[in-house]
Amino acid sequence: MTNAKTFELRQPLAASLLALLSLTAAGSALAATDVVLAIGGQPETLDPYNTNTTLTTAVTKSFYQGLFEFDKDLKVRNVLAESYAISKDGLTYTFKLREGVKFHDGTPFNAEAVKATLDRVTNPDNKLARYNQFNRITKVEVVSPYSVRITLKEPFGPFINSLAHASAAMMSPTALKKYGNQDIAFHPVGTGPFTFEEWKQTDFVKVKKFDGYWKKGYPKVDSITWKPVLENNTRAAMLQTGETDFAYPLPYEQAATLESNAKLKVTSGPSIIVRYISFNTLQKPFDNLKVRQAINYAINKEALAKVAFGGYAVPAEGVVPQGVLYAHKMPAWPYDPAKARQLLKDAGYPNGFESVLWGAYTTTTSQKTIQFVQQQLAQVGIKLSVQALEPGQRTEWVQTAPDAKTAKVRMYYAGWSSSTGEADWALRPLLATEAWPPKLNNTAYYSNAVVDGAIAKALTSTNDKEKAQLYREAQEQIMKDLPWAPLVTEKNLYATSKRLSGVFVMPDGNINADEISVAE
Repeated sequence: MTNAKTFELRQPLAASLLALLSLTAAGSALAATDVVLAIGGQPETLDPYNTNTTLTTAVTKSFYQGLFEFDKDLKVRNVLAESYAISKDGLTYTFKLREGVKFHDGTPFNAEAVKATLDRVTNPDNKLARYNQFNRITKVEVVSPYSVRITLKEPFGPFINSLAHASAAMMSPTALKKYGNQDIAFHPVGTGPFTFEEWKQTDFVKVKKFDGYWKKGYPKVDSITWKPVLENNTRAAMLQTGETDFAYPLPYEQAATLESNAKLKVTSGPSIIVRYISFNTLQKPFDNLKVRQAINYAINKEALAKVAFGGYAVPAEGVVPQGVLYAHKMPAWPYDPAKARQLLKDAGYPNGFESVLWGAYTTTTSQKTIQFVQQQLAQVGIKLSVQALEPGQRTEWVQTAPDAKTAKVRMYYAGWSSSTGEADWALRPLLATEAWPPKLNNTAYYSNAVVDGAIAKALTSTNDKEKAQLYREAQEQIMKDLPWAPLVTEKNLYATSKRLSGVFVMPDGNINADEISVAE
């Protein structure tokens, strides 16, 4: 009797325990959410200070944060900095830092961490790609544990915008000391919502939830797998099969098909991404202005926007896209193949010439673009061999070419977004004399004293009207000299599964996943 009675009393208890365990298991299953984000390029590093690739910094934002960031409209907002004050002479910035934040390795975020991070990038011996973005910093001082003072060599109007750029990430000083300047690229330690877990360089980057994240309630998923998928149609197919919850960029020609899928949401957003071809102006025949003009006349930008971009692009209206502060809108260069042939004849090339066009990317859209340009220029007698470069080739052959005189680049198709939101970073890294590779990305090896002077003066100006006029002068002079063929400004086209929210593509082509969430 006793045993029977005991059994009767414990049965409800056992049932309750089983139910509780079942609910707990179900809750764990729901919480264990991995989101796959398919992107169109491979990160070449996980060091945001040593890349000029927007998609790379989209990945590094998972685990790194800066003092500031941009919102969806490229307006600056505070992150690890709570406030700042500027001296009257515009040389000294004092920042009050957020307290109670820790890096993933347990190191406190404080003024010492800011100093260690910025001292690294401003040391020219470290040879970091972003050195020129921060080289106006002359001194970083710890005022108190949560106050830091930064002194500049000269006034620098876009300084806060530079600190809001995705490259301006705060790094654990403990990790920097442990791994050093080079190996930190493989062992990133930040304050972001996710910690770094694994990087298989051609396959994926995986990050997992940081339980000690300072923003309560975040992140809302357990892990993210960033999946480089170079082929446009494969990214689209992965959306259709549910292998990914997000894909960017999309194959423009498949937008209508994807929109018809009830499980997907397709978004077309504004962008500040300009696609262009630079000419090596130090080398024949591209040292001849008439040749550069001829190539611009020979390319039908309207047709290119339709053929390669599915209509999700417009002909470039100058070298700085609309939406960038101080962009000067100019008429798109007209299509006139007859005038192109005449200019080539006037330049001494009545039968055209042969050359090489490299594409900076291996994506389908990039390959369509360089093939379209190849076909267009063939119609005026210019015979091009084209090659889409792998990331390693791009770095070695173009970005780190040690000597301008022996650089092998001739025509180079690339894209750029001014990720600081203003004209300085749309012009200086690409068209100033100081930006010749390997320092930055002036792959045209273009040099003009008017342009250099206007850019330099605008940097130190605090007068908006003066800055607008200076940047206008620079842009007008560039279009007179034509070191580029500005092609199109594309639209950002991406898709998400309807279960996913909190992920969007910003105008500069970066990806914001701060609010990432999944509805089961």
